[in-house]
Amino acid sequence: MVTVSNSNGAVTPSAAPLPASPFSKKYNPLARPSSQVIGPNFRLTVLTPNLIRYEYSPDSTFEDRASTFAVHRHLPAVPFQRIDRADGGVEIHTEVLSVEYDGKAFSPSGFTAMLKASADRNTGHVGSAWGKFWRYGMEDGAGNLGGTCRTLDNVNGRCELEEGVLSTHGFAVIDDSASMLFTSEGWVAPRVPGRRDGYLFAYGDDYRGALQALFSISGKAPAVPRWALGNWWSKYYAYTAEEYTGLMDRFEADEIPMSVAVLDMDWHLTDIPPEYGAPWTGYTWDRKLFPDHVGFLKGLHDKNLKTTLNTHPADGVRAFEEQYPAMCKALGRDPSTKLPVTFDCTDRSFLSAYLNTLSHSLEDEGVDFWWIDWQQGPYSKIPGVDPLWMLNHYHFLDSVRHGRPMTFSRYAGPGSHRYPIGFSGDTHVTWESLHFQPEMTATASNIGYGWWSHDIGGHFYGYKRGVLSADADAVADTLPTLRADPSLPSQDNELLARWTQLGVFSPVLRLHSSNNPFNTREPWRQSAECRAVMTAFLRLRHALVPYIYSCGVRASVESRTLVEPVYYDHPGNSTAYKYRNTYTFGTELFLAPITSPRDKATLLGKAPAWLPPGKWVDTFTNVVYDGDRALSFHRTLDKVPCLARQGAIIPQDAGRLHNGCPLPTHVEITLVVGADGAFELLEDSGEGDEIEQIIFARTAITFDQAEGTLTIGPTAHPLVATREWSVRLPAFRPTPTQGMTAYAGDSPLTPRAEVRANETRIHLGPIPAGEEIIVDLGRNPALLHNDVKSLVQAVLDPMQVEYNIKLAALQALGTDEDGSAAVPLNVAISRIDGMELPSEMRGAVVELLLAESR
Repeated sequence: MVTVSNSNGAVTPSAAPLPASPFSKKYNPLARPSSQVIGPNFRLTVLTPNLIRYEYSPDSTFEDRASTFAVHRHLPAVPFQRIDRADGGVEIHTEVLSVEYDGKAFSPSGFTAMLKASADRNTGHVGSAWGKFWRYGMEDGAGNLGGTCRTLDNVNGRCELEEGVLSTHGFAVIDDSASMLFTSEGWVAPRVPGRRDGYLFAYGDDYRGALQALFSISGKAPAVPRWALGNWWSKYYAYTAEEYTGLMDRFEADEIPMSVAVLDMDWHLTDIPPEYGAPWTGYTWDRKLFPDHVGFLKGLHDKNLKTTLNTHPADGVRAFEEQYPAMCKALGRDPSTKLPVTFDCTDRSFLSAYLNTLSHSLEDEGVDFWWIDWQQGPYSKIPGVDPLWMLNHYHFLDSVRHGRPMTFSRYAGPGSHRYPIGFSGDTHVTWESLHFQPEMTATASNIGYGWWSHDIGGHFYGYKRGVLSADADAVADTLPTLRADPSLPSQDNELLARWTQLGVFSPVLRLHSSNNPFNTREPWRQSAECRAVMTAFLRLRHALVPYIYSCGVRASVESRTLVEPVYYDHPGNSTAYKYRNTYTFGTELFLAPITSPRDKATLLGKAPAWLPPGKWVDTFTNVVYDGDRALSFHRTLDKVPCLARQGAIIPQDAGRLHNGCPLPTHVEITLVVGADGAFELLEDSGEGDEIEQIIFARTAITFDQAEGTLTIGPTAHPLVATREWSVRLPAFRPTPTQGMTAYAGDSPLTPRAEVRANETRIHLGPIPAGEEIIVDLGRNPALLHNDVKSLVQAVLDPMQVEYNIKLAALQALGTDEDGSAAVPLNVAISRIDGMELPSEMRGAVVELLLAESR
């Protein structure tokens, strides 16, 4: 007899109150009966034409409860053909997929799938012919494009990533057999041993289709609060209240806006009696450091900063804690025994007390959210119930009491995207770690995980001025073996500057370091060059919040992520897969972070990349580039390759930047002319727990290339009554016959234009939110051609190279002594090659020569 279980194996719940699960209201884990093909010991469910759930149960009972991965299986009905075979097997045929199964325990011989030819949109896709066929248990190898990992703790450079749902072979699998289950009573349950439960994603090279299916079945990522997108300060250090407040004052004095104040574990008592064990877990404020912690937290709030406290909950609540008597009372225990209240995430009464008695008492004093620092692995008293999953799930649900829910913790597995933000762990302070993080962030999108927060600058070990390094095999609780290493570069300030730049163009920017007094992240404690770069980029992060927040919301609504690999939109181009740490940032920007030390002679860092098709403009240099090619970008320390395609629209906060990311009173739009463009600026009051509940102020911004008109608004549901607007046009300068005009409604404006060599800025002034703004640039405005001679001279100027060599390189571009009369491109490059310039110098010059077709 075949049965379907909704409760088998559940952990017996008590009556203790826990946050209500959203699954019963928002999601339905029950697949449509018409989508199911059931046999004596198997069930196949056609969720989409390309997505099959497959189950095998020796006891003929199948699982319909939500799992940590799959919370919504009630998807639209899919037409398919079922063929029952005489041998007890079955065939399923959708419009794009054919599945054959022998009805027995899953095996490579008995369970196969084949994509039909129409499923591959790009016949030139890497491995597309081979990947049209799948066998159960088949190793995907290099075909799977990767997902993410639980943590980067103690990682120096690369680490292995788990698999995602995208593969160049066309098939990917999520094995859900061992994941935790959610019950209809709001509690959890383990799996029944011996049952198999998996999901076959058969999307060929339709990567966005695969991700749409992932989010459909696993739930969409929520919108993070706007303030979470600003700068975070974090350091493992025993601050006093006075020191921490003074630090925030210093940032404010230097006009560096902040958003989140993180307190690592030293906020609580760490000097505890030895009979209580290690001091990592704690819930009692250290009064020596924080005599008035409530006043301290209020002071941070008065500065428009949110506060999070680090918690290592593994050791439970011990008798020295102030909350110990209340916890004992909540759990019916005798506090006079002084026995520890052990951490047990499988005990519903404990978890309720942990949240309602312990956490809430601290939150009511001013703590906004928790940094959950669980490092003890996936095991609990019940197999399959992972403490990290429990903490992430229930902390996130509980955080709604403060408004829009958010938590801060490690990745627990597929489905973790429902619980932003991710803490990636304690990495080494090395170029190797920096180099891996862009790739890791982008690749995590392949499993839908879009909100990683890295330790910007790294956490520990590493090197400073090439003198000391740590044994790579040293573990976290062992002192590193320090040694002289002359091979290490003296690039520590450069490393921090480049890491900060990566943070600006990452989902979250959180400066962090260990308690080593020399391992610092304050800009004013770095070299003058590094300080200037950090200050400028930390300000830029807050200026970009209007763009980042809008793109983040759009990603949640459209089943996307903020950071995405380049190959999503170019699956048929093999080169798009080669440069794994380039990515798109939001809908408008392409990033190629510099993650290696600069050349000592040219003072330029280098970023190899494949630039997608189109014509692009670097938003820092205004240099125009042709796409659809591989190239290397060369940049001084104050710049990073950040390109926008023709038609791109990027709104930024152009007013005075403040803590907490308030709505801007002055918005500047960066517009790249040459193609039509559209962007919707999204803002809200912070109210509303879920996207469906949020009332957004929506400002449509569109550009009509043929007419040359930029249209802004009017804003629907405005939150800022009157706002100043300006427009920045990189690589654009109006011609003498191109008159620029602007209107707000029917009233003409008097725009003030700043025209420079390779950009134009138009100031429109303050305009009411209800007015439609139209800026007319003239029909078919065009990007400027690069002034190659000026660009080459500018890039050569700071190089630590002999003057005559630089002059010769410049003269190679033209026939005149100063190179003012250009020669054909092939002649110029031949001359450069004939000079046998240092390779990095040659690369920088050739980059500019070949940037665009002339």
